[in-house]
Amino acid sequence: MRMGRGVRAACGVVLLAAALTGCGHKADKAESKQPPVVTGVTLIPAAGEAIPDGAEVVGTVRAADAAVIAARLPATVTGVLVREGDRVGRGKLLVTLEAAESSAQASAAAAQVAEAERALDEARARKRLADATYERYANLFKDEAVTRQEMDNRRADRDVAEQGVERATARLMASRESARAAGVVAGYTRIVSPLAGVVTAKQVENGMTVFPGTPLMTIEGDGGRRLEASVPESLAGRVRLGQRVPVTIDGAGLSLEGRVVEIVPAADPASRTFTVKVDLAGEGIRSGMFGRAFIATGQRQGILVPKSAVMERGALSSVWTLDQGNVARLRLVKTGKPLGDRIEILSGLTAGERVISAGLEKVVEGAKIQ
Repeated sequence: MRMGRGVRAACGVVLLAAALTGCGHKADKAESKQPPVVTGVTLIPAAGEAIPDGAEVVGTVRAADAAVIAARLPATVTGVLVREGDRVGRGKLLVTLEAAESSAQASAAAAQVAEAERALDEARARKRLADATYERYANLFKDEAVTRQEMDNRRADRDVAEQGVERATARLMASRESARAAGVVAGYTRIVSPLAGVVTAKQVENGMTVFPGTPLMTIEGDGGRRLEASVPESLAGRVRLGQRVPVTIDGAGLSLEGRVVEIVPAADPASRTFTVKVDLAGEGIRSGMFGRAFIATGQRQGILVPKSAVMERGALSSVWTLDQGNVARLRLVKTGKPLGDRIEILSGLTAGERVISAGLEKVVEGAKIQ
């Protein structure tokens, strides 16, 4: 059944009217949509100020006092009494060794001391007898009961006995020194901690054979931490003892100020750098961490904003800025060096522009900020 032309035309008019009506509603909704209003954010002007100019040097955090304990004689490890992470006191027994040769030498030296003591006792006894005989002959000589020759013989006997005591005394002293030296060597089989601190490395286990110079373990003391940084020789004149320098320890999430306590005077001929040691004070700083120090060489004008104002998305950095109408606009920026809790903006901002430093998660492009 075919529809008449009049009916088809009427239907077309109705559909067109419906379409126009729908478009009219969408346009009304778009016109009525207002930008969102955001409150509870923190605004701060981008500060233009003098920024220290200089060079960043890198280094490694190390303990201010540490001891690498090594074996001092060939021996076999018979006991390892601590583990990494253990806290030990000064004089704490760490490792025991067995060295048969040094033990035998110590025993032999002790026997020599005993023999020398007996020899000294015999010499003293002969000296007492010689002294008494000489006194009797001296009285007889006064009474002319003995000849001068006999008197001279008794005097010679007394002198020889006295020399025998001196020689025996010297031998005893030498034996005691030898025994002391042998005892010291034998004492090398008992390894004790030279300082109070924490065991940070253990290189031996029971049953291992060690030789002089073999590292046994490392103890780091409680005297704080230092950043040992390699400074180019071109900056040698810019570093001095007692100087305060900004330091960043990325692994601990710290930005702090350190003090130069030591400057190694000789430069490394391979890298053309010299080592500068910077004292650090802060929680969570551990030996082996990577650190950066800033050596100032002058000043320049720059722009600083809080680190919290900068958003990092991949390789792009951006900040939220406000225009004259308090409308939020996302601005791409190029960042420079961090300075404490602030960071330098190299491009993308001008001094005095307002940026949002807190509440960034609430902001969208075009939002009205109150």
